[in-house]
Amino acid sequence: MTEFYTTSELAALLRVKQRKIYDLVAENALPVRKVTGKLLFPREEIESWLGTRKPAEARGDIEAMDRPAPPLTAAGGHDPLLEWALRESQSGIAGFFDGALDGLRRAEAGECTIAGLHLPEDDGWNVGEVASHFADAPWVLIEWAKRRRGLILRPGLAKKPESLRAARGLRFQARQSDAGSEKVLDRLLAAEKMSRADLHLVKTVERSENDLALALANERADVGLGIEAMARQFKLDFVPLIVERFDLLVWRKAWFDPPCQRLAALCRTEKFTERARAMGGYDLSDFGVVHFNGR
Repeated sequence: MTEFYTTSELAALLRVKQRKIYDLVAENALPVRKVTGKLLFPREEIESWLGTRKPAEARGDIEAMDRPAPPLTAAGGHDPLLEWALRESQSGIAGFFDGALDGLRRAEAGECTIAGLHLPEDDGWNVGEVASHFADAPWVLIEWAKRRRGLILRPGLAKKPESLRAARGLRFQARQSDAGSEKVLDRLLAAEKMSRADLHLVKTVERSENDLALALANERADVGLGIEAMARQFKLDFVPLIVERFDLLVWRKAWFDPPCQRLAALCRTEKFTERARAMGGYDLSDFGVVHFNGR
């Protein structure tokens, strides 16, 4: 995450037109820096500015003020970097990661503050699905990271498959149906003109990225579709197949409250960057970009 918002990023965050941002700057109503003719808005000062007033009022969204606050819980898809950051930042946000689709439903029902999503779409990730459920709701979709996903292989596998087609006949470890990785798997199979019937699926399913890698490390299956960070943790071979985008769907008001701000503060540190680098398979270059902002 950079230290500054651009004009377009701040307009997207506040759900206003860029012209409104320029008007507020002209009125000296916003903290701003001018660098070679470009307006840059210090992230910490903007978030402090918003924190001194009701966030819904700052965006003209009065209705949002009447909505009950959801529980301080992060749900949705499992991400080990997010899981670590919630603890390391001492945010107080509990984690309950049981699949991206589960998180989407919990957010819609007001049962979580954050939902991690990595749902593939024809032209990208997550936005279409979120827009269909949250267009009129005070939720914002913020990029967390891009992650390399691919085949994780059990130790000692004689012939290492380089594709899903080459994995036919091997015991394939799946996840629960609500997991975003299962939607990614369907997309990858379709791209190779395959179906699940072409895979030798084991009977059990694993409910997190960690559990899938552990099943392979313990040789309960031969291959599974997981993220590079978990393959590295268990010292397993990894064959990259796709780069996915993992976003955080956040109840907008909560983003400016202390728990999320403690998380955001950690994510601006070298400690966070180094942790992602050590885990492997992460690209944080667009961390913090707003991809969707509900009414």
